[in-house]
Amino acid sequence: MTSTEFQQLIHKIPTQPGIYKYYDDKGALIYVGKAKNLKKRVASYFSKTLASYKTHELVQRIRKIEFTIVNSEQDALFLENSLIKEYQPLFNINLKDDKSYPFIVIKKEPFPRVFLTRRKYDDGSEYLGPFTSVARVRELLNFIRSNIPLRTCKLNLTRQNIERKKFKVCLEYHLGNCKGPCEGLQSEDDYLQSLQQIKNLLRGNLTPVIQQFKSEMNRQAANMEFEQAELTRKKIEHLENYEARSVVVSKHIFDVDVFTMIREYDNAYVNYLMVKNGTIVQTHTIQLKTPLEETDEEVLAFAISNLRQTFSSTAIELIVPFPLEYHDSNIVSTVPKGGDKKKLLDLSLKNVEYFKEDLHRKKILQLEGSTDKEKKQVLYKMQHDLHLSELPLHIECFDNSNFQGSFPVAAMVCFKEGVPSKDDYRHFNIKTVEGINDFASMKEVVQRRYKRVVAENRPLPQLVIIDGGKGQLNAAVEALESLNIRGQLNIIGLAKNEEEIFFPGDMQSMKLPWDSESLKLIRRIRDEVHRFGITFHRKQRSRGTFKNELEDIKGIGKQTADLLLKKYRSVKNIRNLSMEDLAADVGTSKARIIKQYFDDKG
Repeated sequence: MTSTEFQQLIHKIPTQPGIYKYYDDKGALIYVGKAKNLKKRVASYFSKTLASYKTHELVQRIRKIEFTIVNSEQDALFLENSLIKEYQPLFNINLKDDKSYPFIVIKKEPFPRVFLTRRKYDDGSEYLGPFTSVARVRELLNFIRSNIPLRTCKLNLTRQNIERKKFKVCLEYHLGNCKGPCEGLQSEDDYLQSLQQIKNLLRGNLTPVIQQFKSEMNRQAANMEFEQAELTRKKIEHLENYEARSVVVSKHIFDVDVFTMIREYDNAYVNYLMVKNGTIVQTHTIQLKTPLEETDEEVLAFAISNLRQTFSSTAIELIVPFPLEYHDSNIVSTVPKGGDKKKLLDLSLKNVEYFKEDLHRKKILQLEGSTDKEKKQVLYKMQHDLHLSELPLHIECFDNSNFQGSFPVAAMVCFKEGVPSKDDYRHFNIKTVEGINDFASMKEVVQRRYKRVVAENRPLPQLVIIDGGKGQLNAAVEALESLNIRGQLNIIGLAKNEEEIFFPGDMQSMKLPWDSESLKLIRRIRDEVHRFGITFHRKQRSRGTFKNELEDIKGIGKQTADLLLKKYRSVKNIRNLSMEDLAADVGTSKARIIKQYFDDKG
């Protein structure tokens, strides 16, 4: 949708809070957003200074805009979250966490049962949780049953059934695990007091539970019920030991939610610690995909909203790593500089760092430290899976890199016997390609690499991996053919998103099992070429190696220059623009300055 087309719609968009939906030419929902002021927020997408190339790509695909008015920004947030979960639009942050978490349910019935469930029903029962670990829930239930007697049977304990003496006590009563409400041996009030103790225990508030048991022990001792008093004393000791095993943060910090985040490429990792009564009662880490280059504040706010909703948090203070404008004015966000709150933040950061590294370790295969036999076994498996003519003892992988659609470079990494050979790594400044052309850039660097290898009479690799789909693979094959070495090595392409493997000339791709050792090693090599390429790119940028000719024009600032280069990809394309096209992007006065500059240059 162009700015002109949008101007015809802008008068229809209200200024109230709500959510907006963008659809493409096929009617598919591609983005959902929330806003305090719908008109102002939607109009920002069609301004002349879009923040990123990906946002520009989103705007180009918009064909229809719909909106829904709500009463508050908080309502907009809840509606946005529900729509994202239901439709998973292409350009929205994607929460990669589809697990169902266990709850402890207190069933709505006479003498309520307490048990584990994964489903919530609208039946009036009380659901506590969710919890991130089934093992943790089972441990809690076993702890509860060993200290607080409750029934586990499914009998219909209505008053009428109990008065009619319809039931008899079972073995659980004789073992001391139940007080026999089925025969009227326990009143409903006494049973409900036990339930309240359970609720306190599950919420991390053990003090009133321990106090109640101490009062009961003193009463039993006063009545000379010494055996019962000793059993109660053991329960108190058990509870105090359980409290000591819990991660107690501080007696001065009560109910808070702690969040930290790490960004890596298009991924974000967020850790959540739920603190109640000074004790950490929940910890959970999630991964998110960020397709639109959202700011750290936007990603963390999205994650906080989802996590608090998932775990039914009622805390009114957030401990976060940077200032954050949260949608609920009743909630305070704190960025601690020291003390117990800073220790909590550091603990959360340790958790998210471990999660990221553990996820990375599971996805890739690191053969450093393995025996020669173990390395060869993986390489033989790769040879079999990829139908290679030779054992891939020497593998090289290429990747293109650019900065927001500008300043292209490329990188090559080398693995020998399954481990990095860093002395053989190479990086490339693109020399013959103007603007951003991934195919032509790939052809150039592959050609330059193996032209030199052949000239120096060095051995060729058994396998070349091209990080990209069919287009990049075909470009690399053309480079090999131009050097007459096409049949002397194996070459494959690896699609970035789906991890599909392409072979030259094949119409269909191959997908290896996600946990296969062959794919894990390919991922390791792919991740290494990404790391090496991005590190090189950052160094080049920091040295000022990349120059934008538009910045040399007097009266044209960096923001305007970057905007034009991101959109039109090269100075040559900008030079060929008409006055009208330029003016549509940067305004008439700046367009006139740019055209005059190129006219003077001839």
